[in-house]
Amino acid sequence: MVDKNYCCSSYLALRFVEKDGVDFFEGLHHKNAVVTKMENRIPVSNGPELEAEIQKSFDGVKGEKLGIMLSGGMDSACLAPYMPGCDAYTFRFLGGTFESEELERAEYFAKTYDMKLHYVDISWDVVERNLGTAFEANHVPVHSIVPQLYEAVLAAKADGIERLVLGECADNRFGGFSRAYSREWMFDDFVRFFTYTEPALALKEPVDMTYAFEPFRIDGGRIDYMRFMQTIYARESETSYVSLFKKCDMKWLYPYENLCAKGGLDYARIRRGETKYIIRELFRDKYPGYPVPEKNPMPRPVDHYFRDWQGPKRPEFREDIPMESLTGNQKWQLWCLERFLDTYDTIH
Repeated sequence: MVDKNYCCSSYLALRFVEKDGVDFFEGLHHKNAVVTKMENRIPVSNGPELEAEIQKSFDGVKGEKLGIMLSGGMDSACLAPYMPGCDAYTFRFLGGTFESEELERAEYFAKTYDMKLHYVDISWDVVERNLGTAFEANHVPVHSIVPQLYEAVLAAKADGIERLVLGECADNRFGGFSRAYSREWMFDDFVRFFTYTEPALALKEPVDMTYAFEPFRIDGGRIDYMRFMQTIYARESETSYVSLFKKCDMKWLYPYENLCAKGGLDYARIRRGETKYIIRELFRDKYPGYPVPEKNPMPRPVDHYFRDWQGPKRPEFREDIPMESLTGNQKWQLWCLERFLDTYDTIH
């Protein structure tokens, strides 16, 4: 089924096309990732139990040449000890001046476990060059991480890497979203909070995306935001990576993917500032005395990229979009959506 208006709204609101089988154009089919059901995940309650499950993941890929996407965060840092001496790939932007502390931490983690660190230098030219492949892999507009991830995959393949290891899913499974878990949400408040870019703000024919939140509405006008994050958000997050890896014939490993916190997340600890408290425990064991890095999304200087961009011009978009009020990530969505429509409108 083709419904361009729905697809545009879904991408802006949720950062992916939520409905399988609904596409932008005839013959251009997207497919979302299948997420491990909550009831099928393996519960862990502390650092040693997490360590044992991560080790099992690595035992299952013995004999393969592994590489790791190593950031300056605790999630990938906690995976480095299981693959000493392997190749690590770290994004570097703007000649290393962007997020320099992130780079220093990645260097420390790599040195600690004798890894060969490769910088993957990302410029705007790289983003534009790789965007077409990102579209081909996903058949929808993409998250801003995808074009740069493709550059890392190319580098890894050139080094003979057979499988890339990522810390993906750690935030979702172990409570890394401090703002999302900061309080008990009323339904309408959470919809406003989670919507990345309000479709009505940018599109002439927006589609209301509230339906995607409705299955999580509970008594008293509240929302089961945890279940939303573990299902809708998880599908968006994991789809971006999986589609690209399949396109590039690169195997992957997410050691956190099939795990969860035993008995559910302890929201009180998260709200006290102990996000991902189980992973923190493992980090302190693997890097004794080193400060635990706080949550920081995989870096991408979208504010820098779009500081002078005036906004989309295609007829699907409103002429009065308040560009000055949008974040860099929201501008990326508008720009990427316009580029996607430009790319495929002439073909289909």
